[in-house]
Amino acid sequence: MHRNKFLVVFLALLIASVVALSGCAKVEDGTTPAAPEKVSNTGGKIAVTTSSEEARKEFLLGRDLQEKLQVQDSIQHYDKAISLDPNFALAELNRAQVSPTGKEFFDHLKKAVALADKASNGEKLLILGNEAGANGNAAKQKELLDQLMAAFPNDERAHFNVGGYYFGQQDFPKAIEHYKKATEIAPTYSTAFNILGYAYRQNDDNANAEQAFKKYIELIPNDPNPYDSLAELYLKMGRFDDSIVQYRKALAIDPNFINSHQGIASALMYQGKPDEASAELQKITDKARSDAERRTAMFAQTVVDVDSGKLDAALAEVDKQYTLGEKTNDVAGMTGDLQLKGNILLEMGKADEAKAAYERLLKMTSDSSLSQEIKDNATLFHHYNLTRVAIAKKDLATAKTEAEAFRKGTESAKNPFQTKQAHELSGMIALEAKDFDAALAELQQSNLQNPYDLFRICQAYQGKGDAGKAKEFCNKAATFNSLPLLNLAFIRTRAAKA
Repeated sequence: MHRNKFLVVFLALLIASVVALSGCAKVEDGTTPAAPEKVSNTGGKIAVTTSSEEARKEFLLGRDLQEKLQVQDSIQHYDKAISLDPNFALAELNRAQVSPTGKEFFDHLKKAVALADKASNGEKLLILGNEAGANGNAAKQKELLDQLMAAFPNDERAHFNVGGYYFGQQDFPKAIEHYKKATEIAPTYSTAFNILGYAYRQNDDNANAEQAFKKYIELIPNDPNPYDSLAELYLKMGRFDDSIVQYRKALAIDPNFINSHQGIASALMYQGKPDEASAELQKITDKARSDAERRTAMFAQTVVDVDSGKLDAALAEVDKQYTLGEKTNDVAGMTGDLQLKGNILLEMGKADEAKAAYERLLKMTSDSSLSQEIKDNATLFHHYNLTRVAIAKKDLATAKTEAEAFRKGTESAKNPFQTKQAHELSGMIALEAKDFDAALAELQQSNLQNPYDLFRICQAYQGKGDAGKAKEFCNKAATFNSLPLLNLAFIRTRAAKA
């Protein structure tokens, strides 16, 4: 497993390190207390600091479990650390990252930010960098992480976080550079080998990915996630039986490592066994200890239904997820559900109903207590959704207007990922207009980790009469073989036939 996420519209960069300072002296990694203004550690390690030695121990236990992707088990340790030291800013930050709902994520992130001024510079950079990521402000996020890297060039977790930024922006060579540096600084830092494997995989280097995952297994052979990660590589490679064997190894170590059930279900789905996939997902529901784990099963079942052509059943699963969010007033979760619902309705040809779901999403976000930056991002992303609605209705004039509004917004935000989405919209408009050269020029700058964009490139080559290139890109889309992904489910069968 790469990382455990709840379904929200805006996801924060995964940050893992350090702790906060309060106004009094602190215990730093068991050393003698130091005043906040003296804790700089430039060129060294980011200090773990807290007013309570017991809180520090609980934090480190939680961080170890989090870095091994045993996320649910880490929560109790972070909660204990926070109860022992209410000014423990990094414990609040890490607690945000492992939260089972969007509401909890933002509540704990807000507390971490409120305590940031009491923290050391390195800790503050981590907290504010995470906040910028959650707010979708990639430029500010990079600026803060560049400062972190300059101050702590020999800290493995600093490199891990910077690598995470580049991974999120799909600059995989840069991500690999920082993850490799993290493993060189700390050869037993197992989580870096895990994400290094994923970065290699995303960079189409399966040989080095497999080597990284096997090193990960060597470092922590009695933990489930290394086997789960290797299994996901085999899933991606189409080695479904080998994948299931590794997933079963993870579950033999920890029966509650529910993401391996999700992986097995994916392999079964790709083998044309949807009923067996659903039975595997039911095991997650039976074991679920949190709403995050319940959502994992529900979302995966949504994907299985879409992949099987059962779009009405998929909508019913999304409604179940929305109901789950209503019980805890999880605005982030519910808006994510509305996005899913709109996307499915759009695929069903129900453009007006999709638009209504997107408008509910925007209103719910605007009326919430989420940050103004998140609300601004929701407003910007609404132009993306309205462009797709207009294309579905073959209203290309409106589509061009909405796409241009989205493009201008992305230029202001200087968010590389959103720039890819702007190219996607332009490519979709050109494809609908049968301007296949323009479609290719735009789509080749879109998100090529989105199998739907690969399928659109296939369609553009088909329009040009280039059967060879069309087959190449349809094959890439049809064999994307990810963990449950709605955009793959929408087009997998069509891409395979094409």
